[in-house]
Amino acid sequence: MQLRAGRWLVGLAATTGLVLSMSGAAAIASQKSAPVEVNSFSGAYLAARIAEIDNNLEDAIVFYKRALTFDPDNQPLQQSLMLALVAEGRFAESLPYAQKLKSVPDVERLARLALAIDAFRKRDYRAAENQLTFTEESDLDGLIAKVMIAWAKLGEGDKAGAMATLDDLSGPDWYGLFVSYAKGLVAEQAGRREEADAAYRSAVDGVAAGGAAPDTWLRAAEAYAGFLARGGKKDAALAVLDKAEEFASGRLPLIDLRDRIMKGQAVTPIVATPAQGASEHLLALASALNRGGGEAFVRLYLQFALALRPDSDQVLVQLAGVAEQQQDAARAIELYRSVPPKSPLRRISQLQLGLNLADMDRRDEAIRQLQALVDENPDDMRGYLALGGVYASKEDFAGAAKVFDRAVKRIESKVIAIPNDPRAAANWNIYYQRGIAYERLKQWPKAEPNFRKALELFPNQPQVLNYLGYSWIDMNMNLEEGMDMIRKAVELRPSDGYIVDSLGWAHYRLGEFEEAVRELERAVSLKPDDPVLNDHLGDAYWRVGRRLEATFQWSHARDMEPEPNVLAEVEKKLKEGLPPLDDKSVAGPTPATPAPAVQPEPEQAPAEQRSEAAPDAAAPKPAVYRVAPGQSLWSIAVDKLGNGNRYIEILDLNPHLLGDPGRLMPGQELTLPPAGH
Repeated sequence: MQLRAGRWLVGLAATTGLVLSMSGAAAIASQKSAPVEVNSFSGAYLAARIAEIDNNLEDAIVFYKRALTFDPDNQPLQQSLMLALVAEGRFAESLPYAQKLKSVPDVERLARLALAIDAFRKRDYRAAENQLTFTEESDLDGLIAKVMIAWAKLGEGDKAGAMATLDDLSGPDWYGLFVSYAKGLVAEQAGRREEADAAYRSAVDGVAAGGAAPDTWLRAAEAYAGFLARGGKKDAALAVLDKAEEFASGRLPLIDLRDRIMKGQAVTPIVATPAQGASEHLLALASALNRGGGEAFVRLYLQFALALRPDSDQVLVQLAGVAEQQQDAARAIELYRSVPPKSPLRRISQLQLGLNLADMDRRDEAIRQLQALVDENPDDMRGYLALGGVYASKEDFAGAAKVFDRAVKRIESKVIAIPNDPRAAANWNIYYQRGIAYERLKQWPKAEPNFRKALELFPNQPQVLNYLGYSWIDMNMNLEEGMDMIRKAVELRPSDGYIVDSLGWAHYRLGEFEEAVRELERAVSLKPDDPVLNDHLGDAYWRVGRRLEATFQWSHARDMEPEPNVLAEVEKKLKEGLPPLDDKSVAGPTPATPAPAVQPEPEQAPAEQRSEAAPDAAAPKPAVYRVAPGQSLWSIAVDKLGNGNRYIEILDLNPHLLGDPGRLMPGQELTLPPAGH
């Protein structure tokens, strides 16, 4: 059964746009003790490296400084200290080290970037431009330098030079969105409205590029809509916002911007100074890089952006998200508290703050924080979702149900009888979460209508299909419809290990053990670090007679430190195995609808035969495909490759999807294997 207690808030975050990291380690990592005293170079250096690996930069800085007292001219130590100071937000302290390192090849580009940022802050744009010349530079370094040089030239009053710098900027294809967006901002500041309009339009028309850098594309759409509104083109501005809403709905700055445009209120530009422009560019690149892994690198560029614009709500929220990824809830709370009160991101930051308090086991504070937000705006369903999620994360499902009851009462008191009203459809998650709460309370007659209501509001929502379908099978009712629902959920989310696990475990409950093995192996390949999925696979192996592999999977699950009830079951199975099957071991008869067949792998010819085959040049080549609205990896594999299970081949050819394979954007380009391969 999916969405067990330990996954409640994680699942909630995935369906609401809230971001959090539920981990007991977060609270531990945030309780930093005073550094121990060290009296040798090696001791200080090792202590600094260990602290840095643990993301405890505060202690790392102390130890690096201590190591430098033994070897003051050690450049690698100076480099580590400079980067740690920047990443910790202590930018001014990093500058003396940046000055010393500006000619050292390994760190020159970062040292000079820090010095250039300091020059921007002092409005010494000539000095900034002089610093932005690197002996060696990557494509990323070149893009950063050239765009910041354009902003420096604009600061000097050289409007033509600023635009010429961007016009002459060439590089790989991925430069396009970032250059167009920067050109739009610079041209608008320079008063060149026609050039600004063309550049903004080019950025917003590049929806395919937005698939790889969605935050940057949405930010460009926000800038363009504001530009059009300031020019009196209200309808055109709203059309841009409509396009952005189709690309990714619910973005708070865009909602706030639409409201201001509709009311005829003043719309200020995204940037107003060269320093803010340089900050915006660093933010755009950092947000594009922050797509799974590399948090330390992303944090560095975000801190550079914050040094240029200390009140940037976008940068503060991104930095808080990085802190959550690094399981530092205390740091995330500090950053969320820094979001300016008038920012459109203020409310979401306060919700996240409450969730991070819960992450640190400060549950009472979290409840007070989130309850105040619900009382402040009782029509904002995100408050109820966050508050109910905190109750449920502690398995207080009665408390969660009460919160969601209040939310439903509020919804139903505000109902507007408009067919297909998107405002009503957006409330599907309230009913879904209320259904889960009642199911956990073993009140199925109250739970099931909520799941059905959620599907009425959002047909084919994968998580609801998964939960309702599996619940029916687990209770030996509506077996065929339940399997159809789970299969549909897998089709929509083929890369979600938990949903695939549900399909495998449903086969297991129905006594279809070979099918269970197939799907559970797939689930574990997608989510190898989950103890419950590994435990399920062990059970399936046991039932098909693969006893040694079953024992291995159970041992693996045990070593992952599962929840106590799961651990007890696993340890019992390791000692005794599974009991013989009886009538109670399966949920019911096999559903009439067969499981989707897995295409067999083509047999490999012997090596001597393969050597005589046609040369590689004659083999079918991969194709480029552009994602259409509403498509999933599975549906693309069905439509273009003839078999949904070939989505794995698409993942292999598009490694950038591995961190978040469910995040497909309309217009995004994918490499597809040959259809007949």
